[in-house]
Amino acid sequence: MVTRFFRNALPTLLLLCASAASSDAIAESTALKVGVLKFGTVNWQLDSLKFNAFDSAQSLDLEVVALASKNATSVALQAGNADMIVSDWIWVNRQRAGGEDFVFVPYSNALGALVLGPDSAVTDVTGLKNKKIGIAGGPVDKNWLLLRAWTRKFHGFDIADSAEAIFAAPPLLNEQLRTGRLDAVLTFWPYAARLEAGGATRLFDVSDLVKDLGVTQPTALIGYVFRERLLNERPGAVEAFFGAVSATNVLLEKSDSEWKRLRPAMRAKSDAEFEALKSGFRQGMAMPFAGAEEGGEDQDRDRKDAELLFGILATVGGEKLVGRNVTFDPNTFWTPETSKPDSMTPDTPEAK
Repeated sequence: MVTRFFRNALPTLLLLCASAASSDAIAESTALKVGVLKFGTVNWQLDSLKFNAFDSAQSLDLEVVALASKNATSVALQAGNADMIVSDWIWVNRQRAGGEDFVFVPYSNALGALVLGPDSAVTDVTGLKNKKIGIAGGPVDKNWLLLRAWTRKFHGFDIADSAEAIFAAPPLLNEQLRTGRLDAVLTFWPYAARLEAGGATRLFDVSDLVKDLGVTQPTALIGYVFRERLLNERPGAVEAFFGAVSATNVLLEKSDSEWKRLRPAMRAKSDAEFEALKSGFRQGMAMPFAGAEEGGEDQDRDRKDAELLFGILATVGGEKLVGRNVTFDPNTFWTPETSKPDSMTPDTPEAK
């Protein structure tokens, strides 16, 4: 009787198991875990995305995990503890050369800036000779390498040989510039914005140096990074995420009221600092690398600009930055189908 029962019930049991497995697969396909630095500007975007339920609108089960350092984010991605992180594509390019399957989608075009103290008499880069320059990051920081490339090409000297470079974390450098212990600071854009709001003077943006060096369009160094295999395992979740990001960017570009809501998370100490951070974020919002389906001049321009930028950084930074015998890989960049925000304008608060 028992055997007969299981024989008769087997088709039903198999159907129930298949249905349960299918449900699990559907649930898994909508789940995505993103690991980010706990104090990075990307948190403003993800905060807005979650608060306005753009993830739910895309049927996305999004978990944001705050991590303590850039190294912690890369470890989380490599160990499978995060599906996606924010990093730079030079690192992605190097990892791909080593056999990894990481790909990159731009997050921000914003680069750094060189900022002088309020009472500085420096008017151009030659005035920085024999001065103390604080550099956010280490000797292969991208802003520093681009400044070195620019001074080599247009001024006949390498700023690394002509000034005293002091490498440290951005908050410490900001404090040292305020107290006069440094003559200038080359730092990431949010820290430059905070310094300017406090009375410091911006000598130039690194993005302007990049244009001088021949890169015709803004090429984001920072973006979302994930494994190509995720596109096979959970393609819906990946597309849903970038659809939600596009909708969030539309909101952040148009709505001042949303920025007012975000202000506590931005830790702006004054109205001037708040406005500088808001403006800097908006100016830096990036579009994805042109996809193969777009083709034509856009795709060719993006590839050539990225390849040129890679060559500039590789020439100055060497294998410490890009790795030994590593060349530019255009497949580093991936383009989501939902990359055009014009077609998905969200129901957002009215811009004020």
